[in-house]
Amino acid sequence: DEQLDLDDGRWEDIHVVTGALKLFLRELPEPLIPFSHFDKFIAAIKIQDLSLRGRCIQDLVLSLPPAHHDTMKVLFRHLCRVVEHREENRMSVQSIAIVFGPTLLRPASEESNMAMHMVFQNQVVEHILNHYGYIF
Repeated sequence: DEQLDLDDGRWEDIHVVTGALKLFLRELPEPLIPFSHFDKFIAAIKIQDLSLRGRCIQDLVLSLPPAHHDTMKVLFRHLCRVVEHREENRMSVQSIAIVFGPTLLRPASEESNMAMHMVFQNQVVEHILNHYGYIF
């Protein structure tokens, strides 16, 4: 219900806006990629055959609930635009994946192999960014 004035000077710092977006996504009751899909995406990114991996991830994205899929499509389209300006903003695909991977894709419960999961979480986000046109 809060009305925001985006012309207010406090929104000029892109880190504030990005931090707010990450916080919003992190505080969702369920991540953008639902808990029920976590293991499926992790298994898919581990597939060695690149063609099969690509089809599997595309199928998984298509299988997401409509609200998740549609939000993901808009978010990743925006993130692809951010990457297009990587020379100015220093946000490469890898950087975006590191920042957003654990926020968008996380297990229902944190386990001891959290560090290993983080590598795969980042790889999933990186793959979707690199193949946005094919996936969506």
